[in-house]
Amino acid sequence: MSERQTLILEAAVRVIAQSGVRGLRIEKLAAEARVSTALIYYHFQDRAGVLRRALEHINERAERYTTEALASTNPRTQLEQTLLLEIQNTPSVRENSIAWGELRATAIFDEDLRDQLRDATRAWAKDVETLIVEAQAVELADPDADPADASERLTALIEGLSERWLSGSITLERAQQLAAGAITAELGPRP
Repeated sequence: MSERQTLILEAAVRVIAQSGVRGLRIEKLAAEARVSTALIYYHFQDRAGVLRRALEHINERAERYTTEALASTNPRTQLEQTLLLEIQNTPSVRENSIAWGELRATAIFDEDLRDQLRDATRAWAKDVETLIVEAQAVELADPDADPADASERLTALIEGLSERWLSGSITLERAQQLAAGAITAELGPRP
């Protein structure tokens, strides 16, 4: 991806986070990115193209800030960090989470976006499921516990806790505490 495309996508995520998906207009995006509308159309064809690529960009950003969690050799620590890094008070994580929530809400009415969001959600859940399987093997956890179900519950909980925290319904600390408790509930206490 070119530097210009990245610049435009960063601006698109900011606009979505600040004004919602409905507030994403090509003219507004061009002003935010400080480029011409023609350049946006050249790279992304239309508003739907911007939305699709913005969702991909959000996922790539999330992968970058959660990659550090994979540096640990302990699968349970990797799992905990991967999930808890989604609830942190840094500008990029806040922006990503807000934009993700806006795109998720819009996907209810936009079938093309719904398919892409479903695929991204499945990929995230599969990554978390893999970490759960690895943690269960190391910790000799309950073999009857279903890692796919646990992954769905945990990723859905992280999204919900993030939305509650971002909307001011709960504190950041409470969201992190609840997430950590859910991991313990799914995997059992640390050995």
